[in-house]
Amino acid sequence: MQIKKMNYQEAVSTQEAAISHLFFHCCFNDNEFSDAELKTISDKLVTAGLHNNLNFKEEVIKYRTYRMELTDEEAYLQHLVSIIRPTNELALYSYCLELCLGDGFLGPSEETMLRQLGDAMDINEAQQEVISKLMVQRKVVESQKLF
Repeated sequence: MQIKKMNYQEAVSTQEAAISHLFFHCCFNDNEFSDAELKTISDKLVTAGLHNNLNFKEEVIKYRTYRMELTDEEAYLQHLVSIIRPTNELALYSYCLELCLGDGFLGPSEETMLRQLGDAMDINEAQQEVISKLMVQRKVVESQKLF
């Protein structure tokens, strides 16, 4: 299937697509997009029941068509959040943070993106910090089996 080159405003118009593109962006923010990360995103979308209304492979292709053209990440995140209209914003934020931590490291670009995402969802800095600390500690427990 060939997808024409498009910008993110054209590519993302439904809540399901916006969530998937947000998840893709969280994984790709470090400029690496592994098969394991795609599987994690797919699992999250299935768990959330979004896989029925979404062609996952097509959405990945759409994301890749505009990813390198993103010049204003803050506007992009605001666009996605405006379409998602999250009612459980802390949960969505924690999913995104978990995806960013998928490689075991949270880089500066990921930290900036998460701060912008938190701001777009009106999550204050203290809440962002608590969620970040929680998710980092969960990652340590999972990897080191240490409580």
